[in-house]
Amino acid sequence: MKAACSISLMKQMHFSGREASILRAIDFATGSVGAEIVLRSRMDAEDALDILNGMLDVGYIETTPNQQTHVDRWAFSTTMFEVNPAFAHELKKSLLRR
Repeated sequence: MKAACSISLMKQMHFSGREASILRAIDFATGSVGAEIVLRSRMDAEDALDILNGMLDVGYIETTPNQQTHVDRWAFSTTMFEVNPAFAHELKKSLLRR
């Protein structure tokens, strides 16, 4: 009985339309710079930056190569954003459910 209780169930990820748009704009294989994300998502740069910083805080995405925890608007367009490999599978499943 105890073994059955030890199985951990992950909560399903739910994203707003804007968050899903940003995630779809990031290339899951190679990552994308901020300027590409804005073009692909068709979103205002400041809104995209707010969403990306929120996802950085939660850990769904990362910056490379220096692993920033917050990106300012001056460095945004040239910063490379990647999906955190630990969440990649769950993020893809969440986007497919939409």
